[in-house]
Amino acid sequence: MGDVLITYKIMPSGVDIDFEAMKEEVKKRIGGIGRVVEFDLQPIAFGLKALIVKVVVKDEGGITDRIEEELSNIDNVQGVVVEEVSLI
Repeated sequence: MGDVLITYKIMPSGVDIDFEAMKEEVKKRIGGIGRVVEFDLQPIAFGLKALIVKVVVKDEGGITDRIEEELSNIDNVQGVVVEEVSLI
């Protein structure tokens, strides 16, 4: 089995979000599952931004759902979407 790069889009619950604190929480929650390789902020509309997270994990069944569930449980997260999955 190889490694997989998964890109998640995290939608915050509002515009006044501390993204640095959110990034630290993401690292803490999925540190035992995979390795965060990149963060980015994507403008959505009217000051709202989404946090883009790229994670490298081992290729195993159910891993994307497991990480998505962990990310969804972070405070001030309205929703999480898998944007892309690719073997590396």
